[in-house]
Amino acid sequence: MWSTGECAKYYLCIENEVFEFKCSTGLLFDIVRQICDFKAKVDNCDVNTEAAAPKPMLNTPEPICPANELACADGTCLHSDLFCDGHADCVDGSDEGWCDSENDPNAAQRCDYANCTLPNCFCSVDGTLIPGNLEPNQVPQMVILTFDDAINSENWDLYTNKLFIPERKNPNGCPIHATFYVSHEYNNYQYVQKLWNAGHEISAHSITHRHPENWWSTNATIEDWFDEMVGQANIINRFAGVHMEDIRGIRVPFLRVGWNRQFLMMKEFGFVYDSSMAAPLSDPPIWPYTLDYKMPHACVGTGQRCPSRSFPGIWEMVLNQLEVEEYSCAMVDSCPSYGTEEEVFQMLMHNFKRHYNSNRAPFGLYFHTIWFKKRINLRAFQRFLEEMIRMPEVWLVNNWEAIQWMQKPTPINMLSQFEPWKCKPQVPAEDKACNIGRACKLQSRALRGDRYLHTCAECPQVYPWIKNEFGLDL
Repeated sequence: MWSTGECAKYYLCIENEVFEFKCSTGLLFDIVRQICDFKAKVDNCDVNTEAAAPKPMLNTPEPICPANELACADGTCLHSDLFCDGHADCVDGSDEGWCDSENDPNAAQRCDYANCTLPNCFCSVDGTLIPGNLEPNQVPQMVILTFDDAINSENWDLYTNKLFIPERKNPNGCPIHATFYVSHEYNNYQYVQKLWNAGHEISAHSITHRHPENWWSTNATIEDWFDEMVGQANIINRFAGVHMEDIRGIRVPFLRVGWNRQFLMMKEFGFVYDSSMAAPLSDPPIWPYTLDYKMPHACVGTGQRCPSRSFPGIWEMVLNQLEVEEYSCAMVDSCPSYGTEEEVFQMLMHNFKRHYNSNRAPFGLYFHTIWFKKRINLRAFQRFLEEMIRMPEVWLVNNWEAIQWMQKPTPINMLSQFEPWKCKPQVPAEDKACNIGRACKLQSRALRGDRYLHTCAECPQVYPWIKNEFGLDL
């Protein structure tokens, strides 16, 4: 609830009492995101009510509709498959208004151990069980580092000279790896190709990274999801040379999960996993799971729309939140900041131990590289990496390497023979990144100006964008 007279004022209802709050000077309350933010970023000050969606009549004392049909709020009967399919079929829209996992009549069922077996299905009722039913001391502690957005001169030195240096290796002597979720604008595709050559995983993070944040959850159609994510995979393939079959995962901008529409796109295209859903802070933490069955945790985030249906075989590389004093946060750069290097280091180690000393669920650290601009953060993280590579049970792997382990759980004492984690073979000449790339100055009608595209491939005719990912001058 918030004030219609003043956009900075809002109210919280706590245990049947109403408390008044006001944003700090210069900030306004965003009713959609439920946060205070700068005036330029708040575009809904004229909104003060939210219409409740009509509720379909799914459970009535006497059946209203024939078998395999359900009733809209106005009593009209439609086939049950039309409810929560992403398209409004009831005149009042009630077939699409109540579609979370508790109300969707076609919702995924709770985990069924008897019918969910590796390598293609993994679930547990509370999400904390270890794949293969291994004991924790048999499980390698996987540490998964991910980085979002464009790769360019702003962060290239960080990646190549400060984090992923040759001296940092896994227990088998092979290089440590990370996952990069690449968005398009300002991205250097020559650098992307070099990271892929080095064994890092390249995944899609959309072409436009567009605002507002809630567009991804509420407005994006299945076609939009194809345009953004499959389009970005096409751009990465064309201009960074990354094989299409190696682009397996996606992360949604702002972690705004796209409900069933996002996962219908993933199923149709063949993406292997999503890594956009945060789980509530828990001890022990959550293991990744497939979406054959109902997700084992609450859907975290104001207005967040997690999938309600079953999407067999698609993995969710869930984001376990970090515990930072009395706060919790999914992305490292969204956590409260610290004043000293030692405090940052201890925060990282505290959260690592929450995983290592319990069920050894993969420990993920998810970054935007602006976090490393603060020198104490970089130094603390470098200390953390040095601590990790000294531990024989710890492996720094990318998301796909972690999934491969979960598909075939292998005890620590047998990891020397685990093929997916062995050193990568020499890169074939046709896949190797060039040393001197092309800097293509290209016109962009959509962005109303010129943009540079850095690539080892031929320059396109115009700047690649939505519905024109190959940059053809149409």
